[in-house]
Amino acid sequence: MDSLALTFTSGWASGVNAYLVVLVLGLGDRLGADSVVGEVPDVLARWDVLAVAGLLYVVEFVADKIPLVDSTWDAISTVIRPTAGAVIGVLLAGDADSLGQALNAAVGGGTALVSHVVKSGTRLAINTSPEPVTNITASVVEDVVVLVLVAFAIRHPVAAASVAAVLLVLGLVLLVLSIKLVRRGWRRFRAWRERRASGRDVERR
Repeated sequence: MDSLALTFTSGWASGVNAYLVVLVLGLGDRLGADSVVGEVPDVLARWDVLAVAGLLYVVEFVADKIPLVDSTWDAISTVIRPTAGAVIGVLLAGDADSLGQALNAAVGGGTALVSHVVKSGTRLAINTSPEPVTNITASVVEDVVVLVLVAFAIRHPVAAASVAAVLLVLGLVLLVLSIKLVRRGWRRFRAWRERRASGRDVERR
């Protein structure tokens, strides 16, 4: 249960920022953080893995805060984030049987996919009015939540998974509301353009 809970949390976090998840888990192991589900997989704590994850995190840290560039980066990450969630889930399963590893992979990958869709969709909604402050604020909040929640999950996986589940549901609700607002705004914009075009036609006549 603890392993599955940690997988769920890391899956949700991977859908937001997979590279930061690897860094938190790997550095947690390097710093000797005790986990109730056993040791963090050694492969995540290797210096070469941490170096690559750190480099990619820096790239994402910058790209994720620039309007429109963030959505392009999200599109590129559509395969990467769910795959990372699934791989981390398998690694966290450790020596479990193949069924346990498959379950962890499904939970990690599936949760990462859903949270990635939520992140990408809300960013697209934000980019309908592109300005840097909103993007920077959203990105920083995401990074802080991922950092704190994954670090918390190492010692308290069930509690962290509960928080991740709430965040996932709230994210889905926010995504639905954002889509409705964007559609409503787009319909108003089209109506305004049509009225303006009609007014110009009348003046020409």
